[in-house]
Amino acid sequence: MAFDMSIWKSEIRRGVVELCLLKAVKEREGYGYEIIQRVKELSGIELTESTVYPMLTRLANQGLLATRLEPSPQGPSRRYFRLTSDGKRKYEAMLEHWRFFTDSVSKMIAS
Repeated sequence: MAFDMSIWKSEIRRGVVELCLLKAVKEREGYGYEIIQRVKELSGIELTESTVYPMLTRLANQGLLATRLEPSPQGPSRRYFRLTSDGKRKYEAMLEHWRFFTDSVSKMIAS
C-alpha cells in the first residue's frame, strides 16, 4: 500500500496554521482576509478562507479570540479578531512546545 503524503501534510499543517493565526492576531487585530494575507507574508504558508474562517470561529468560541464588528467601506461589516489574555497564554504555551518539538525533531534527524 502506498503512503499518502497528503494526509501526513494535512495533519501537521492543522496545528501549525493555528499557531500562525494566533501569532498574526497577537501582532495586531484584524479581519479574516487581512489575517490570511498577514500569515502569507510572515510565513509563506498558503491559506484559504475555507481553512481560516472556521478556525478563527473555533478559536473565538474557545475564548482565545475576541471579536467586534465594524462597518466596511465596501460590502458587509467586517468581524475583527484580537487575542484575549487566554489566547496570549495559549499562544505562548504553543510556541514553547513548538520550539521544543522542532528542536528535538531536528536533532533526531541530524543524528
